[in-house]
Amino acid sequence: MTIKRGGHSFQGFDKPVRTPKHPSGKSHAVVINDGGNPRLIRFGQQGAKTKRPRKGETASDKAKRAAFKARHAKNIAKGKTSAAFWADKVKWS
Repeated sequence: MTIKRGGHSFQGFDKPVRTPKHPSGKSHAVVINDGGNPRLIRFGQQGAKTKRPRKGETASDKAKRAAFKARHAKNIAKGKTSAAFWADKVKWS
């Protein structure tokens, strides 16, 4: 099932896609099913130097991720309707 929203094609609900050149400055987008209504959420900073958790990572990378989670804890707790939830959930590359 392909969903088209905001000029992007999504493989389905809750499937983030990259939007590296979007004028909004956001690096990713996802479509969620919010009470039967599809809703587009954009999240992530373009060009951010974030990395996914990995074996042998530096202490500063780990501290960056921990600081983000602490700073956005209330928004992450809101669930799928929050951009912070998706920014925390996506496996950055």
